[in-house]
Amino acid sequence: MDIFAHRGASGNFPENTIAAFKEAARLPVRGVEFDVHMTFDGQLVVIHDESIDRTSNGSGFIKDLTLSELKEFDFGSWFSPDFSGEKIPTLPEVLDVFSRTEHLLNIELKSDIFPYDGMVEKVLDIIQERGIESRVILSSFDHSAIQTAKNLMPQIETGALVMEVLVNPLSYLQQIPADAFHLLFPTALRPSMQEIIKQQVPIRAFTVNDPEHAALLKEAKVQAIFTDFPEEMVSFFP
Repeated sequence: MDIFAHRGASGNFPENTIAAFKEAARLPVRGVEFDVHMTFDGQLVVIHDESIDRTSNGSGFIKDLTLSELKEFDFGSWFSPDFSGEKIPTLPEVLDVFSRTEHLLNIELKSDIFPYDGMVEKVLDIIQERGIESRVILSSFDHSAIQTAKNLMPQIETGALVMEVLVNPLSYLQQIPADAFHLLFPTALRPSMQEIIKQQVPIRAFTVNDPEHAALLKEAKVQAIFTDFPEEMVSFFP
């Protein structure tokens, strides 16, 4: 079973920061997951929430702030004084961390609350410029964004993020279309998802921090888990 570092090594480092990604980059895990929003001036930044209130010393929505304004804030002190001065990273800055590794890069497009006009295209442009198409998985709760990405770059792997129990999940996945389901942990164990697994469709589960839960998923032949504690999970599932 593959292990993905969720928002970097976010259990022990401030999520979606260069510090968290550098830690993930040194670990023998399959991949790393992180989230992308677009700023007021059209720059791609890596952060989970639509606003900076929870993970910085500032406030406001990403969509209303420029990159230079965002770079003024501290994105590490909320987690620990040890990380004071951490800045919000751009997508290229995060990709630079993994430029010399073989990790898969799961980029979540965070357009399910606020639509970001042109964000999918900007992300795909960066992927193509760097020649990393084979290393990228694009996922989103915004399945229209996944559809757009697949139409523009058919070779890119995509994952439909889902928290609900679906009726006829395989039919829905084919309709988007997407290549994989990224599911809330308990949903991945539903009988309908076992049928998906039998069809060789990848199922990846989030967010799994309990080794007992991970063991259940491994037994169910779930392909991968996203965890805040990748180093600990590696020790349980080498």
